Amino acid sequence: MLFLVQFLIVLGCILIGARIGGIGLGVMGGLGLAVLAFVFGLAPTSPPIDVMLMIMAVVAAAAAMQAAGGLDYMIKIASGILRKNPKHITFIAPLVTYCFTMMAGTGHVAYSVLPVIAEVSRRNGIRPERPMSMAVIASQFAIVASPIAAAVVAVVGFLEPRGITLGNVLSVTIPATFLGLAAACVIVNKLGKELKDDPEFQRRMQDPEFRAEMDREEQVKEVEISSTAKLSVGLFLLGAIAVVIMGAFPALRPAFDGKAMGMAHTIEIVMLTVGALIILFCKPDGYKITQGSVFHAGMRAIVAIFGIAWLGDTLTAAHMTEVKAAVSTLVEVAPWSFALALFGLSVMVNSQGATTAVLIPLGIAIGLPTEVIIATFVAVNGYFFIPNYGPIIASIDFDRTGTTKIGQYIFNHSFMLPGLMSMIFSIIFGFMIAGVVL
Repeated sequence: MLFLVQFLIVLGCILIGARIGGIGLGVMGGLGLAVLAFVFGLAPTSPPIDVMLMIMAVVAAAAAMQAAGGLDYMIKIASGILRKNPKHITFIAPLVTYCFTMMAGTGHVAYSVLPVIAEVSRRNGIRPERPMSMAVIASQFAIVASPIAAAVVAVVGFLEPRGITLGNVLSVTIPATFLGLAAACVIVNKLGKELKDDPEFQRRMQDPEFRAEMDREEQVKEVEISSTAKLSVGLFLLGAIAVVIMGAFPALRPAFDGKAMGMAHTIEIVMLTVGALIILFCKPDGYKITQGSVFHAGMRAIVAIFGIAWLGDTLTAAHMTEVKAAVSTLVEVAPWSFALALFGLSVMVNSQGATTAVLIPLGIAIGLPTEVIIATFVAVNGYFFIPNYGPIIASIDFDRTGTTKIGQYIFNHSFMLPGLMSMIFSIIFGFMIAGVVL
């Protein structure tokens, strides 16, 4: 009974923190810790310092790249690809946003290409809902395939004592999510009526002003890209590749006392070095580095993981016997059920990093097989379930044809089927691949 009361307090802090937004998750985690420690007398565990520092180092490098114009350069390349392949945009658009997220470590980079996807699909008579929905879903799912994403850095930190490297994680998550999204694209490409037959689009076309706006040729704004912007992208990608290679081959890392340097320190050193090189050679505005969207999103993730992960770990450590008894039997009978826990929490907290920080240590503590943890890792992407995620709202606004929408019953929105299909396919492929490579 006492555990249930404490669990409800933790859950309440998570829900309130998610509603507050920003650093709300982190500070509410601190409030929950105060209740557990001062009221119930639970001993706080150690906060996830290494995980936080790894994320901080990656964010510093990514923010420097953004300030140097690196993201603008990536957006220009993506726009060109989309405009050259309009007939296959339902497949090309999610591929573009997937690659964007892999390189930048955040799904919010999708904002920049959503208007291009909406325009190109509409001008070629393709129902915008199809590429728009899959592009947003792909931008989320690629988080678990990005070597510099907060959630991936965190899971590697938690699993490293089991001998798991970054290469091990990515060898499952990259092919699993890529194949899962591809399978979903094949089905989504046939969903809904064709644009010319869509009743909402036809209704809007009855408005002369709307029709004139649809017929008007839009000028493509040419963005000047400096050589330093290109260099910043090159340096950042070089750092990400170095992290992956050194993660896959521990012998490449310096050895101390007969053991290779841990991945936590490796990631921190490499990415801080990348940030330094970008600042030295590309000379971005120092003020812009800390004002960009990448820096803000990364710092929010760090504060969230600080508070929520510490809170969850403290509760789990104090009641490990009860937790193991309650969860282990279910997981033994149905290992995939761990995915439901990851998915459910991610829906509530809207943070892959926070979901990872709360539940992956729990999975490790109850003895969940490593293959199951990595195969179900993609389930931290439950953002699409409730249509309140930034890129989802933005894509609805950018699609002026009205095909991308939130339904009358809220949950029957344009992203539900694409998201659920992508999730199921990715988990199935994850289990198949993990069984072979791990």
